Amino acid sequence: MNDQRPDPDALLAKVEREEARARRGRLKIFFGAAAGVGKTYAMLLAARERRAENINIVVGLVETHGRGETAALLEGLEVLPPRRVEYRGTVLHEFDLDGALKRKPAIILVDEFAHSNAPGSRHPKRWQDIEELLEAGIDVYTALNVQHLESLNDDVGQISGIRVRETVPDTVFEQADEIELVDLPPDELLLRLKEGKVYLPRQAQDAVRHFFRKGNLIALRELALRQTASRVDAQMLDYREDNAIREVWPVSERILVCVGPNALAERLVRAGKRFATGLRADWIVVYVETPELERLPAARRDGVLRILRLAEQLGAETVTLSAPEMSEALIEFAKERNVTKIVMGKPSRRGWRRWLMGSIVDTLISHAHNINIYLLGSPQGENRTVDRIAPASARNSSAGFGHRAPVRKKGYYRGYLWAVVTTLASAALAHLMFGRFELANLVMVFLLGVVFIATRYGRGPSILASVLGVAILDFFFVTPYFSFSVSGTQYLLTLIAMLIVAILISHLMANVRSQAKVAAHRERRATVLYAMSKDLAASQSEDEIVRTAVRHLYTEFGSHNVVLLTDEHNRVVYPKDRPMAQSLRGADLSLAQWVLDHNEIAGQGTNTLPGAESVYFPLSNDDKVLGVLALLPVNLRRIFLPEQRLLLDTFLRQIAQAILRVRLAEQARSAQMQIEAERLRNSLLSSISHDLRTPLASIVGSASTLAEDDGRLKPEDKIELSSAIYDEARRMSSLVNNILDMARLDAGVIELNRQWHPLEEIVGTVLTRLQQPLQGRPVKVKLPSGIPMIYADAVLIEQVLTNLLENAIRYTPEGSPLDISSEITPYAVEVAVADRGPGIPKGMEKRLFEKFYRSQREGAQSGVGLGLAICRAIVEVHGGTIEARNRSTGGAVFSFVLPQDKTPPVVEEE
Repeated sequence: MNDQRPDPDALLAKVEREEARARRGRLKIFFGAAAGVGKTYAMLLAARERRAENINIVVGLVETHGRGETAALLEGLEVLPPRRVEYRGTVLHEFDLDGALKRKPAIILVDEFAHSNAPGSRHPKRWQDIEELLEAGIDVYTALNVQHLESLNDDVGQISGIRVRETVPDTVFEQADEIELVDLPPDELLLRLKEGKVYLPRQAQDAVRHFFRKGNLIALRELALRQTASRVDAQMLDYREDNAIREVWPVSERILVCVGPNALAERLVRAGKRFATGLRADWIVVYVETPELERLPAARRDGVLRILRLAEQLGAETVTLSAPEMSEALIEFAKERNVTKIVMGKPSRRGWRRWLMGSIVDTLISHAHNINIYLLGSPQGENRTVDRIAPASARNSSAGFGHRAPVRKKGYYRGYLWAVVTTLASAALAHLMFGRFELANLVMVFLLGVVFIATRYGRGPSILASVLGVAILDFFFVTPYFSFSVSGTQYLLTLIAMLIVAILISHLMANVRSQAKVAAHRERRATVLYAMSKDLAASQSEDEIVRTAVRHLYTEFGSHNVVLLTDEHNRVVYPKDRPMAQSLRGADLSLAQWVLDHNEIAGQGTNTLPGAESVYFPLSNDDKVLGVLALLPVNLRRIFLPEQRLLLDTFLRQIAQAILRVRLAEQARSAQMQIEAERLRNSLLSSISHDLRTPLASIVGSASTLAEDDGRLKPEDKIELSSAIYDEARRMSSLVNNILDMARLDAGVIELNRQWHPLEEIVGTVLTRLQQPLQGRPVKVKLPSGIPMIYADAVLIEQVLTNLLENAIRYTPEGSPLDISSEITPYAVEVAVADRGPGIPKGMEKRLFEKFYRSQREGAQSGVGLGLAICRAIVEVHGGTIEARNRSTGGAVFSFVLPQDKTPPVVEEE
């Protein structure tokens, strides 16, 4: 059965794309083969058509180049004033990005998509200005020539002989919502050039002799047509995909581009980009760092870094692998990532060197089954070192990446010195063994020295030890002695075998040493990630997270940094805590705010304000930016190398997740507090509504009877009604006082007046106050002998005893006895109130002290449920504890313990 249901993942991706398009402005590019074909003219015509439809459209910047018919189309259109920039004594007119964002039209025209902005502008390139307009939801019309596409830079340079410096990344071009090709045959373009409709006459003559040759125009036109055709094909495929009119392919194309420290790397990246674009395939640029490549000068390794950054700008995924054998690493990686095509350079080894030492290409062809391999050749005579062919933008910024001449490491010659010393020591030991052991045993002594040197100092010193050991063995221990000549063939074979074995041991041990370093480096990185994740998990506040992040980032990258979070107005601010020694001071908060608003990296080494001192990274999680990391790099290589950038991105994700976790926990606590407050409010309203309404009704009824008396009420009836009013008023007063006391205790505004008081006096005062409610109930008081003293606030402790006794009266049968007892130790005093009632339901011993909790036991009298809560609050203010439990003989016991911090005074009995 053929299942025609759409793929859920595809539907989800479609919805996400449509949501992204809805938030973002639309980009329309008027695309042409060369200047003068009419791109700006066509753009202005389209603008006038939209203006006629009453659409809010303005001209941000249009270059007419003195063409009258183009300038005439500007009439009737609103034109924003340009931004004037003084540069080297000249006033430049640049596009005013801030003015356009403030004006915020529906559509804006910004000419020359690939233009480089004046120094000091927010973005180095105009296409970056347009990206910011699109993110603000503004539609943009712009113009672009085919020679300004980054992936076609090599082809255009080879065709025209002129290297175009202003380029636009292909990923930006591919994100355009509409491409309109403005085409003109070469003969007509040359005629317009001669008529002065493109350049001034003198400039036109120079252009015809150089760039505007007919052959060049034909080739550029073909490139423009092919690029437009690819876009049309992509639109067709998108339409088929959106409407489920597509074939089911078992696998998708994935291209792997292999680069190294040579001149072919940049061409490989651009060729891989074109290849991937043509196939609509994912592509990966990989660099395998073998032990041999690790010893390259820093300048050439920086060249590889620039190539990888170029690949990222063109939309590739970049990966750096560490392995002893490049071919094995490539094959393994290709299998893991399901690569279908490999693009690499032709082998540089020829003849016997290729036959003897092998070739990576040959190994891949032999072992990479079901993978197509494409080879790219290099132009004849091109230099093989990558550091001499770096693009202009990379060369201009090479200083930021620590570009420097090769410098010998400190102690570089120590290994060679030890190689000589170890070989001489081996010779001395062999001299002691000479005559007693066979020659093969002496060979083992020298090989042992080679193994020692290879393990400690690497390949170079070990090879020196190998050659020197063979020479000493031949000179001193092989006949004829003290001569390098060899008397027998067997000795010659022994020496050759010894040299080969020694070199092989050197090579193997050096590789082992290199791999051990790589393993140690990876282990340290894993340890760093684990330590940071552990510390972040233990952080309970944003301030703790900031301190943890700053410390770990400084330890790993050696750079001062600061984590900038936002205030209640979503503005970036410095942490409130005292700055740490590793903290960065003087971060650009305006640039950090831009990073927060746009969720893009900016600062040194980036495309946005590269002249800044620091690099600014957004701390984002699920497209929500939580803060900004400002980092002052000691060396940009420690940040932008692919593996280092991957580590930094992992750090940033962990920091963002920790901040989000703390904020969600804080929101959960706030929500819980709001729920608790709402519950208490509802309980309070429920309790008060009943306990106030009942006495109020009694008061109103009694008062109205007295007020309406026409002389028929007897005196004893009036006394009874007055007593009822008085009793209910006292009840209401007690209720209100309980509520106010609870509020004061919760607010912590009560100040204790702790003094030494006789416990007997406090109990007597309470019993006297409750004389009427206690009528008919026997009360047994059992206090310690003598005059027991307690150190407390007598008024509050009397309130505790009063509430406990009233609670017992309310929930026990009338006439049942009550017991008051006390025990005193040198450190605490315990007071208990016991009854003979029904006791406490199991499991409710602690809930009794919650606010507004009232027992639902039958026969219980009404109450607001604050009496026991007030008792607990007063006892806890004194530093004591209170509890409730059932008696073994029936009934309940409520007891509280107060600490006695001072020695009681001695009071004599009267």
